[in-house]
Amino acid sequence: MMRRRKFISKSLSAAAVAGTCAGLVSCDTEKQQEVNTPNINFNKTYRWKMVTTWPPNFPVLDEGCKLLAKWVEEMSGGRMKIHVYGGGELIPALECFDAVSNGAVEMGHGVAYYWAGKVPAAQFFGAVPFGMNANQSNSWVLAGEGGKLWEEIYEPFDILPITCGNTGIQMGGWFNRDINSLEDIKGLKMRIPGLGGKVFNKAGGTAVLVSGSEIYTNLERGVIDATEWIGPYHDYKMGFYQVAKNYYYPGWHEPGATLELLINKSKLLELPLDLQQIIKTAAYQLNDWMGAEFDAKNAIYLKKLIDEEGVLLKQFPSDVLSALKRYTDETIEELTDRDATSKKVYESYSKFRDSVSVWSNISDRAYYDSLT
Repeated sequence: MMRRRKFISKSLSAAAVAGTCAGLVSCDTEKQQEVNTPNINFNKTYRWKMVTTWPPNFPVLDEGCKLLAKWVEEMSGGRMKIHVYGGGELIPALECFDAVSNGAVEMGHGVAYYWAGKVPAAQFFGAVPFGMNANQSNSWVLAGEGGKLWEEIYEPFDILPITCGNTGIQMGGWFNRDINSLEDIKGLKMRIPGLGGKVFNKAGGTAVLVSGSEIYTNLERGVIDATEWIGPYHDYKMGFYQVAKNYYYPGWHEPGATLELLINKSKLLELPLDLQQIIKTAAYQLNDWMGAEFDAKNAIYLKKLIDEEGVLLKQFPSDVLSALKRYTDETIEELTDRDATSKKVYESYSKFRDSVSVWSNISDRAYYDSLT
């Protein structure tokens, strides 16, 4: 009888603990953490707009944004629908940042250096000439303090940035003249954005910023003498080989351009928690997909450009690259001297780059060197 009473007593205690632990991460009685489980209302549908800096229906870039919208709708069971607008369809391509900031739309997609006029430090989250490659930049943002700093500089604009794609190392660009020395850059008008454009100006050229949809016409009509635009796949699709034959590498100006998803932070926080996480998860999935797609397609289309279109593939002379590297250092020093936020961000960037380079030199670099 006593044994039975003890058994019943223990059973009731266990049931009480189990009831207390319902909805908790663990039954650790010393420290119990509550899980905020949302009540999912399948009768409510959220409809958002996303604007982009990319031409409508543009491969990989606009295509990727539409994939993100598709993934979000599927993961949310149809509760979250995002309509994607290419550059110029709803607003001008380079006004995405303002549209997201003021709440006219909920989301945007582009590259951070487009907003340098508003947030100078944003350029370090887009691409840094002679800087980190795609993997290293991802590591700084996702595993270092880059992501935290990125959120800090966008906070005053009510925008949450999320890394959402990377082009990898780009090509150096299309030129209507040979680049045999630094003298050949002087007087050259080139479509080249961000810090790379400022470096190009120091080298004696003139950097011009236009959206992707305007590049071909500007190059054809002589408004610009040269342009850069990602790599072989897109360059083929844009038809640049029809108006310029000299195709230079490497892409010193963008060794790993990070693409960003811009989200109006106030709008995001109004969503149920599961939808917030679904959007972030889809962004990270797109980050992986874009990098893989660029590598796969660039390999195919580089061969087509050379074999089928007679493009002249050329490497920048070493002395030209050395001069551009020197101008890069000067450009960054000037920026960080006049802007405290840029200095703070670049100190983090350069510290991480120096650290990760030690590993990269005995892993990636040593491996590729062994193949030659």
